[in-house]
Amino acid sequence: MKIDIITLFPEMFKGPFAESIIKRAQEKGLLKINIHNLRKWTKDKHKTVDDHSFGGGTGMVLMVEPIYKALKELKKKESKVILLTPQGKVFKQEKAKKLSKEKHLIFICGHYEGADERIREKLVDEEISIGDYVLTGGELPAMVVIDTITRLIPGVLSKKEAKEIESFSFKGLLEYPQYTRPANFKGWPVPEILLSGNHQKINEWREKKALEKTKKRRPALLKK
Repeated sequence: MKIDIITLFPEMFKGPFAESIIKRAQEKGLLKINIHNLRKWTKDKHKTVDDHSFGGGTGMVLMVEPIYKALKELKKKESKVILLTPQGKVFKQEKAKKLSKEKHLIFICGHYEGADERIREKLVDEEISIGDYVLTGGELPAMVVIDTITRLIPGVLSKKEAKEIESFSFKGLLEYPQYTRPANFKGWPVPEILLSGNHQKINEWREKKALEKTKKRRPALLKK
């Protein structure tokens, strides 16, 4: 998969993308990430990417022209263009699975008070939000989305089971409780069923606990 990121703050991505699973995915040749400074596609000496909103109002708005020029250079036939914005659809695991199958993703990191509406109407394929709150910009949401997608790219994780049983993948439920050594720590024991070696009973216990946890913490998931 190839990912292009259009941002005003390219330095923000260097640390997170040089570590852990995303780093390994790139080293394996399964993922290629290019980070672009939007100011590259400006035409004035101040490299202006934003302006005041027509009709008045506070804050600045991203201009359509730099985004248009960036996409004209980066976009291919197979590209999917995504704008990170609080106005987008809330990001879910199912969307991550779909995006992980794409060949080329282009992420536009919004900033300031928003983006010229013509960017939404004419230049992007979809808008994504990572939650109902407002961040300074789209850089952190882009990292979240890319991290989620990367884990689902075939060959990135060594074991299929590692992603199949996690939260939102285990039958649509939250992940069941997990324990490791020691079996008893300061009088806090691990449930005996997990030490029994009876895998059928263990699986039944896990499903029951996943259901209980989902009902308590995220009951809306059960409606699906």
